[in-house]
Amino acid sequence: MEPQVAVTLLRQALCLKRTPRTGWLLRGLTNVESVAEHSWGVALTAMVLSEGIQQPLDVKKALIIALLHDLPESVLSDIPSPGSRHLPEGAKSTAEESALAELLDGLPDATRLREWWTEFEEGSSLEGQLVRDADRLEMLLQADLYEESRGCHLDEFWHNQEVGKFYLPISQAVYSALAEVRAQRIGNKV
Repeated sequence: MEPQVAVTLLRQALCLKRTPRTGWLLRGLTNVESVAEHSWGVALTAMVLSEGIQQPLDVKKALIIALLHDLPESVLSDIPSPGSRHLPEGAKSTAEESALAELLDGLPDATRLREWWTEFEEGSSLEGQLVRDADRLEMLLQADLYEESRGCHLDEFWHNQEVGKFYLPISQAVYSALAEVRAQRIGNKV
C-alpha cells in the first residue's frame, strides 16, 4: 500500500471525530456523541455480543465491519432518518457505496472491505447481522444514557423495538435487559 493512500484515508476518516450524530441534535440535545464515538461503541458492542454467539464467527471481520459501517459519513455527513426519507429511493445507499469506494481506493483489500460493508448493509452474513444488531443496540444504549444523565425522554427511539427485530438471540436478550433497566428507571413495566 502506498503511504499516501493511508494518509488520505485516515485524514478523511478522522473527520468522523467531529461529525455529530444528527439524530440527537434533531431531538434538541447538545454536546452529543460524534459518529466516531458511535462507531467505537458499535465495535465494542459487537465484541461483547460475539461472546454470546455459538455459531462460528469471524470476530476480526465483525470488528472491521463495525469500524467501516459509517465511514461513508466522513464524506456525506450523518444523514438522519427523517431527512433520508425525502431522498429518492436508493439514493442514500448509492451515495454511501460511491463514497466508500472512493475512500478505500488504493487499499490492497478495498474490494473485500466493500463486500464486508455490503454484508452489513444487507445483513447477509453472520458478521454483518451482528454489527447491524450492535448498531441498533449502541443507539439504544446511548439513548438510555442520555435519558438518565440529561433527564430527557427519547421515547421515539424505543418505539417499534418489539421482540424479533434483532437478527441474533443474544442481541434480543441484551435489548430486553436494557429495556428492563430503562423501565425500572422510569417506573414503567416492560
